Amino acid sequence: MFRKRLCVISLVLLLVLTGCGKGGEEKGDTRLVLGFSQIGSESAWRIGNTRDIEEQAAAYGIGLMLENANQKQENQIAAIRRFIAYKVDAIVFSPVVEEGWDNVLLEAKDAGIPVILVDRDINTEQEGLTTCLIGADFYKEGVMAAEYLIRKADSLGLEHVNIVEITGTEHSTPMRQRQAGFMDTIAGDPRMNVLESIDGDFLKSRGAECMRYYLQKYGDTIDIVFSHNDEMTIGALPEIEKAGLVPGRDIIIISIDGGQEAIDVLKEGKINCVVECTPKLGKELMETAIKLKNGEKVEPVIHPVEQVFSDEINVSAIAPRGY
Repeated sequence: MFRKRLCVISLVLLLVLTGCGKGGEEKGDTRLVLGFSQIGSESAWRIGNTRDIEEQAAAYGIGLMLENANQKQENQIAAIRRFIAYKVDAIVFSPVVEEGWDNVLLEAKDAGIPVILVDRDINTEQEGLTTCLIGADFYKEGVMAAEYLIRKADSLGLEHVNIVEITGTEHSTPMRQRQAGFMDTIAGDPRMNVLESIDGDFLKSRGAECMRYYLQKYGDTIDIVFSHNDEMTIGALPEIEKAGLVPGRDIIIISIDGGQEAIDVLKEGKINCVVECTPKLGKELMETAIKLKNGEKVEPVIHPVEQVFSDEINVSAIAPRGY
């Protein structure tokens, strides 16, 4: 145990010293250290998000203590407590779920350490436990997906549309808000009929399982698959093909994230629409952390600008995604 702690402390010191290079002198306070608890590495999006934060921390000369929670809330809570013990300048985390953070975040507040949420939001019983949220407007993503669907139904002259939904992790912010934005938008269109929604946990394997179940239950009556992320979408496509159906033609496929693999499949015509959710949040995070260190005010919510890629545009012109 002593040797493990010694290794961790040595790593922190190394990170701080590394921040004293040229990049830190130009862009940030070299004494600043962030503790970052990432959800996991379950998708290309998540891996790209981690890589971007690591790269931006290095560019800004900021020390980064990174811990992978492997999709478990208890791991994140333990990591946050370690960050508090090490007295980092700011705690950063992407929460697995929305509930259950009050106690540990109250500990961070009592220690005087600001907390920055990245990618996902939380629900707390007390105000002021977090400083800001840096991430996508998930509700708007759901709205944009539904708006595409309505336009697609109009262009095809569809009078009745059967929809199955593969959602993200239950009780997570993107799952709740993407679903809400989508459902609110189609609610006024009498053609739209949601057959069922199932939790795919943002995993490719679960996307395949959900799609197998849907095809066994509803068969070729399915008109639309609305999937909350690219990983689940990619997992679902082979199941559609095994059933003798052509994704993108027999079933309209709508996905969210905008990773390179999904864009490649969009160009092949097997996905019809991909709503962007950029993982590149590192620059905003580092600049926000520096402002907090300097005692400056920051916006409570920082959203990146995102777009929609679909068969309505020249998909061959879409630039490489980088994740």
